Amino acid sequence: MPISRARLAVLLAFREPAIGLRSAEVVARDGYVVERLAFDIAGAGVVRGFLTRPRSGGAYPAVLYGHSHGDRHDIGASELLDGRSYLQRPFGPWLAREGYVTLCIDMPTFGDRHDVRESAAAKAHLWYGTSLIGQMLCEQAAALSYLMSRDDVDETRVGAFGISLGSTLAYWHAALDTRIRAVAHLCCYADYATLVDLGAHDNHGIYLLVAGLLRHTSTGEIAGLVAPRPQLICLGDEDELTPPPSVERALAVTRPMYDAAGASGALEVFVQPGTGHRETPEMRALVGAFFARELRPAAA
Repeated sequence: MPISRARLAVLLAFREPAIGLRSAEVVARDGYVVERLAFDIAGAGVVRGFLTRPRSGGAYPAVLYGHSHGDRHDIGASELLDGRSYLQRPFGPWLAREGYVTLCIDMPTFGDRHDVRESAAAKAHLWYGTSLIGQMLCEQAAALSYLMSRDDVDETRVGAFGISLGSTLAYWHAALDTRIRAVAHLCCYADYATLVDLGAHDNHGIYLLVAGLLRHTSTGEIAGLVAPRPQLICLGDEDELTPPPSVERALAVTRPMYDAAGASGALEVFVQPGTGHRETPEMRALVGAFFARELRPAAA
């Protein structure tokens, strides 16, 4: 039997902390608005966030954006505005112009929180029997609660997105939190046991270590817990973080879980030939169409 959502929550110590908005700075840009936010998150202190939104009023669909890693701990949430070398262009302005409210917060050890090293934070968690990825997911849940509380957000139409580290945040969070209606993620879906067999597991960051994870579950099961909600998985077939055998083994678990939920059509997988760890124009088009279909129905 696949792991249950409740058991996964226990394994990851998933408990949403309280969140409060400390300050907001609003700046109008060409065709959209940026809000620089500061949150008080219980157990984390002050956490920086960026939000992009359309300029006109209304209740919009929304996307919780998980920023990537890329071995640049100084960037964090500003990726939403500035992009990264492996992205086609920044997601925040693009999504705002497409009619979405999008929020990204600094994860622990990133952005304004990079005064603590990732390895130090991960080791401390492991010694206490918790995990850095678990802390990140808890804080993403708090960010989601804030996002859904806004007057300009339709709380029934909220999705999650990310690439690399952000990919893991997006679909693991969706597996745990049914408030996420649809999830799209790029470049970090792979069966970890297969990565170990291939000797490719050290390509992933220490933030991802959860003691005993493979005794309880797998990537395929975690992604399968998103069913029957829509999920888009985009990958490159030359990505060292997601070698094809690891993807095939993960899909061999995720697909049957969608089938069992009567939602085989809700799982969409795209593998780009000749592509490494990066977003392609084809992936961007698929993400745009996916969120338009799942978060912006014709009747809305």
